[in-house]
Parts: sequence; C-alpha cells; structure tokens
Amino acid sequence: MYSTIMNKLLIVFTLLFLSVPLVAHEMVPTYPKWKTGIYPGILTTTVEIFNKRKDVEYYEIGLFDKDWNPIYFVADYKVVQLKYLSSASIDIYIAREEKDRVEYVCSRSKIRTSNETRTAISSRICSRFKE
Repeated sequence: MYSTIMNKLLIVFTLLFLSVPLVAHEMVPTYPKWKTGIYPGILTTTVEIFNKRKDVEYYEIGLFDKDWNPIYFVADYKVVQLKYLSSASIDIYIAREEKDRVEYVCSRSKIRTSNETRTAISSRICSRFKE
C-alpha cells in the first residue's frame, strides 16, 4: 500500500519536473585549447556563448583553477550583453605561465536587480581545458 502511493507520487513529480522547461545558455567549445597569441608569452582561446534565456541579457566570463580560485585574464569584455537568441565570440588572453593553472572557463548569467520580473535562477556553464 505504502509503496504504491510512493510510486504514484514519484511518477507525478517526475512528470511535473519534465513538463517544466529548463533553459540556460550555451557555451562552446566543450574542451577549449590554448593557442599561441600574436604577442610573445601570451596564449589565447575563443569561446562562443549563445543566449537561450529571455529574462537574461548579461553574461560574465571567468577562468578558474582546479580549486575554483579565479585566475587573472584579459578579454575584450568580461561581462557581455547578449540579446535573446543571439551569440557572441569572446577572445580570452592569459600569460603563458598561467596555462597549467587554468582548469575551467565559465560563463555565468548576470541577474539585473532592477527588473520587474526578477529571475530566480542564475545559470553557470563551464568548459574544461584538456591537453
């Protein structure tokens, strides 16, 4: 009796969860690689972000080590404005000495506090560097 009720509840919650659309942004490539930059001692990579969220227009880029400590980098913009269903390519530059420390490049949606309908969920997507 108890297991029958639990099974029905599980099915109801599963169907409810699957019926709610979960949208986030996208970032490619999944495994970025460093390339030699135009200046000696500088490495570069490019990531592309695609905005699939109507309620978010700004995304922040960050580099992190294996313990999720931020790593200094240079980009044209660390916070990028993206309209709904648009994309942007971001070039990221680091010193060659930092290459082995960098583990992840992440993009995180930035929530505006002045919006009338404030987003409750901030999404963060990370790609991992592979050798």
